[in-house]
Amino acid sequence: MATNAILSNRTISSGVHLSQISTSDKRIARGLPKQCLLARPVALNAKQWGRRSRLVVRAAAKDISFDQASRVALQTGIDKLADAVGVTLGPRGRNVVLDEFGVPKVVNDGVTIARAIELPDAMENAGAALIREVASKTNDSAGDGTTTASVLAREIIKLGLLNVSSGANPVSLKKGIDKTVHGLVEELKKKSRPVKGREDIKAVASISAGNDDFVGTMIADALDKVGPDGVLSIESSSSFETTVTVEEGMEIDRGYISPQFVTNQEKLLVEFENARILVTDQKITTIKDIIPVLEKTTQLNVPLLIIAEDISGEALATLVVNKLRGIVKVAAIKAPGFGDRRKALLQDIAIMTGADFLVGDLGIKVEDASVEQLGLARKITVTNSSTTIIADAATKDEVQARIAQLKKELVATDSVYDSEKLSERIAKLSGGVAVIKVGAATEAELEDRKLRIEDAKNATFAAIEEGIVPGGGAAYVHLSSDVLKIKESIDDPEERLGADIVQKALLSPAKLIADNAGVEGAVVVEKILSSSWEVGYNAMTDKYENLLSAGVIDPAKVSRCALQNAASVAGMVLTTQAIVVEKSKKSKPAVPPVPGITY
Repeated sequence: MATNAILSNRTISSGVHLSQISTSDKRIARGLPKQCLLARPVALNAKQWGRRSRLVVRAAAKDISFDQASRVALQTGIDKLADAVGVTLGPRGRNVVLDEFGVPKVVNDGVTIARAIELPDAMENAGAALIREVASKTNDSAGDGTTTASVLAREIIKLGLLNVSSGANPVSLKKGIDKTVHGLVEELKKKSRPVKGREDIKAVASISAGNDDFVGTMIADALDKVGPDGVLSIESSSSFETTVTVEEGMEIDRGYISPQFVTNQEKLLVEFENARILVTDQKITTIKDIIPVLEKTTQLNVPLLIIAEDISGEALATLVVNKLRGIVKVAAIKAPGFGDRRKALLQDIAIMTGADFLVGDLGIKVEDASVEQLGLARKITVTNSSTTIIADAATKDEVQARIAQLKKELVATDSVYDSEKLSERIAKLSGGVAVIKVGAATEAELEDRKLRIEDAKNATFAAIEEGIVPGGGAAYVHLSSDVLKIKESIDDPEERLGADIVQKALLSPAKLIADNAGVEGAVVVEKILSSSWEVGYNAMTDKYENLLSAGVIDPAKVSRCALQNAASVAGMVLTTQAIVVEKSKKSKPAVPPVPGITY
């Protein structure tokens, strides 16, 4: 395309004959209008050719800022974004209105607010973008705690830049911050305690949803039904009510190959009980492949479900005819997934039902399958687009072993796509998918409620994974007391300044929660510092109490990720000495100014 544009320009401006251009360019030139080409060559000297054919590429002009000016611009942008996000922190935090296309959103979710903010000044926007990165990274890794991470990052950067302006070495500061955070993460792991039962889950979900007990109860009920390995799916409801429905068994996104297999004509479903299942990754096309299996299941007088890569031709015709004549109860579906993932899903189905996976690559033929190689399912329901298999309890140990294997793969993978698919497979094997259908009176309320429930769901799974700590910012305040011990192990005096920065920054979330509740934050922090690990300030009741007993708790994973991500970005900002941004262009007025007329 670029070649075509350049050639067109060159031939039109200079009048080039076909004999003067290369063979590859001739093919392009033939597509140009005739007036672009001359009947005979025109002699052009080198100077004329160079002047007429030169292509000049210019980069946009840049603004460059150094030293203190660059740091001030970054800090201003960081403060603006952190102030907007910070108003939502705590049980008495407020909402933020986002003016987006259509209905404006009224939200309480830190990462959603951070992503919506774009500042007009390019240098300030660079600072805001760094805090956006903190919020997004925390949301990806923990699913909650985005506001806390933004507040921590702002405080570490603010205190760090003060030290840098006073002459401290930013590289040493960064090292000190990293060492301190590493030590605090280890301390946090020691002090966190595992989730104990339904009440802890309800408390974590309620706090994360903005002290909404209804959401906490709903998440606790859903997890009771699907278990810790289950999946919670959040959807919009067409009604005002918010409800939870649990889909039992393993669901496959493949329906029956032929509607002739239907057993329930009213609902157009295939329904089998105590059925046998044949699982293979091969194509079944001939009668001889399936006749032996059909004869064996007919003798047992049990229904048969065939899961294969494809069933077609005379094999499908045989199944349909025998079904319609009432000789055998049978249905067939195509294998779910594609490529390697298809084999993995078929293996999961085989393990869950106790079947042997008949793999074509190993030379195992479908026609040689015995009754012992068929799986067993308590109930099977097949629609035109999905299949649900409820397995027999006898295969429970094998299923648990498979789930443990998939969890190891989940820990090892870095891909977001693979993580989602592995989590989905774990949920299907554990037989638990709960769908929360969120309802509200208006679109704005629905959007806010969905975000709160999403945060509550993520916080709950984070708590199950790594345990819980006191909420309300109290865990960070108590951790600040442990910085002194870490500081003693650091020899470099400038690295110790980094430890001091983290120590002071850890107090900021609790202070902001108190400020948002209309209480003096500095007084609250002092009282928490003089208390034991479990005790903190409950902003909802305006009391100092045992937060673990009161149900004001945070997932340890959320607290850890927020601290680590805040320190990571802060370290990058502190070692910044210059900013390069595109120079903003002044917009020209649509109408030229006329003297004596104001616009």
